[in-house]
Amino acid sequence: MDDLNEHIELLEKKANLSKGIDDIQKTIDLLVTARAKVAAEPETAPMTLAKLQGPVEKSFDTAMNDLKKIYSGLGKYSKALDKKFKDKPLPTAENDALSSHPSLINRAIAMHLLREGQFSVASTFIEEANAHPPHPEPTPGTPNPYLEEAWEKDLVSGTFNSKQLQQQFAEMYHILHELRQQKNLAPAIAWARERSAVLEARGSNLEFELCQLQFVCLFSDGGMTDSDADGPLRAWAYARSEFGPFQHRYAREVQQLMGAMAYWQNIADSPYRRYFYNDSAWEEVATSFTREFCSLLGLSADSPLYIAATAGAIALPTLLKLQNIMKEKRTEWTTQNELPVEIPLPPSYHFHSIFVCPVSKEQSTDQNPPMMMPCGHVIAQESLDKLSKGARFKCPYCPGESHPRDAKKVFL
Repeated sequence: MDDLNEHIELLEKKANLSKGIDDIQKTIDLLVTARAKVAAEPETAPMTLAKLQGPVEKSFDTAMNDLKKIYSGLGKYSKALDKKFKDKPLPTAENDALSSHPSLINRAIAMHLLREGQFSVASTFIEEANAHPPHPEPTPGTPNPYLEEAWEKDLVSGTFNSKQLQQQFAEMYHILHELRQQKNLAPAIAWARERSAVLEARGSNLEFELCQLQFVCLFSDGGMTDSDADGPLRAWAYARSEFGPFQHRYAREVQQLMGAMAYWQNIADSPYRRYFYNDSAWEEVATSFTREFCSLLGLSADSPLYIAATAGAIALPTLLKLQNIMKEKRTEWTTQNELPVEIPLPPSYHFHSIFVCPVSKEQSTDQNPPMMMPCGHVIAQESLDKLSKGARFKCPYCPGESHPRDAKKVFL
């Protein structure tokens, strides 16, 4: 990517349109001046036009030279892009596991549109999906799509028939708009206060974070730039009326906020500066609100469709390389429940722990769960069965002996 960044910097410095626009504007100014002179003194028109010919031709040549540099820079950048991102065929859809569950795919698309606030597009998509329901196609190695499970039907119908879900997302985007654009905390605080008991049971900090930011906003209004104490006094009054329910759980934070009152004239040099000079405070609160709002709906804060598409894009180069290797060696992908190679995903995309059996080197599944022996070592169920054969056996990693019935299933 360093080469691409260098080409972008070159385009920004030398091969941009700013110089060409300036030269074109000079030509326009020259022509406008000549037209005004001809209009004011018609008898001088032949002489004015004759004098204008040379400068105009020169300005056109200058503009063309500017465009040549731009085209040259774009050409080099295009070649660098082609060199970096070579055109490769996408993997074939011979084993498309998603083709057996098209209704779930439609649900993921509808939910993504709702999450993004595209309510009209989501409504149109849902109407068309209901009018023309997809026909599942069987995929080798997957369950029969025509025997759709009850949970899948309920999940899809719950999304496609719920106007309440759309209204809830509309409320979420209204509150987020007030937070990010208007810097208005009132709707978010009212929403959190209505669900205070639920948020408290979840261990959420959202309500206090909103009230804390409201305190900071009131304090900052006149209390940080001049001698006007109205801002700190309003913040103090707000703290007295609103911080009471937070005293037990957030006693330390409340004490620190109240301690800032002593430094209201030079808060920038005080130990409490971090509370009042946090450029990302509004975005952090908006992110916390989105996470809690979606959690109360039983949804993740991020769109599963976006996560799946991003993870697939990251994994695609590795899978393409694997496909080419398998073609050359005339082998097939034999593992159904796990990938044949490790895909390095970002830490934010690690949602649950996995266990790889140290004996068989296979990843555990629901059918082959990890089992812990009395000695504390863990192996997969299939490895346990092979080693024990129904009788006492020695642990492959220590001298301890045990019976397979003494092993306990490990839940990750």
